[in-house]
Amino acid sequence: MKRLLRNVALAAGVAAVAVGVRSYLGKRRSIAMVPEDLRHPILYAPFQITSSLMVRAMRRIPVPGGPVEPGVTVDQQDNLFVYRPKARSVPSGALLYIHGGGYVVGHPSSYHPICSRIAAELGILVVSVNYRKAVGHPFPAGLDDCFRALTWIHEQAEALGVDPSRVAVAGDSAGGGLAAAVAQMAYDRGVPLRFQALIYPMLDDRTVLRDDHLGTGELVWTPASNRFGWTAYLGHRPEVEEPRPYAVPARRADLAGLAPAWIGVGDLDLFHAEDVAYAGRLQIAGVPTDLVVVPGMYHGADNFLADRSETMIAFRDDMIAALRKALVARP
Repeated sequence: MKRLLRNVALAAGVAAVAVGVRSYLGKRRSIAMVPEDLRHPILYAPFQITSSLMVRAMRRIPVPGGPVEPGVTVDQQDNLFVYRPKARSVPSGALLYIHGGGYVVGHPSSYHPICSRIAAELGILVVSVNYRKAVGHPFPAGLDDCFRALTWIHEQAEALGVDPSRVAVAGDSAGGGLAAAVAQMAYDRGVPLRFQALIYPMLDDRTVLRDDHLGTGELVWTPASNRFGWTAYLGHRPEVEEPRPYAVPARRADLAGLAPAWIGVGDLDLFHAEDVAYAGRLQIAGVPTDLVVVPGMYHGADNFLADRSETMIAFRDDMIAALRKALVARP
């Protein structure tokens, strides 16, 4: 029996080492494909979100608020952060921004830089929502919070100085997935929505079911983290069927009539295939959609290198230009 236990332990150890070696080699290959101006120390960190204990520990860490653009004020109203540029002609357009974090972590204060930049450059109102996170609040809690924020913008449009015909939604990663679901709900429930900007959105739980990710997902957001995030959000492991509307945006059969879209993703991002597929389906359904795919870009690269990489500066500029076209009134 002792020999059997030793052999089992040895086999388990060998298997663990083999998995570790494969992961290391995969990461090395992926990093080698990242252009110099997109490289960041985060690429070498062996970090994954794979447990509720880890999520709870991360939530205890104070979130430093990023800098706010000059000329923009930020007010907090319950779970909403409202960005108002001083140089704004009313009524203006408005944007609901939904932050990322795998559906389980994240906070709007980390997004002060991008939200205040959009407000300042476009002269519009920006609202960011601190939605409830999975691990404690699975679907539909977070989505309900986000859709409620959209309806609040419409209900308070006059008081906020907002043109209700020029309201858009945007988000990155899980926030992009929530933004896509909000766009679907808005269409179904008759809530006006001009545009949706989806930044490497987390759209399809079926990516968890794939074994071959074709070289994507080795950097930052991995298949293991993706499995945990979707399981926490859905309240069960991803399966072949998920019948609940809006739980998984990519599972929606009919995309016709949705708001025009901008979708941006890197070709090393785990979400590359699902994002390209969703963009293609939107286009086939007759939804005007711009797809931007950045070679050598990994998940979240624009957050790490927003001001240091010409490639990421161009990526964000492209997204903001799409919002400008949709939301800023023509002279």
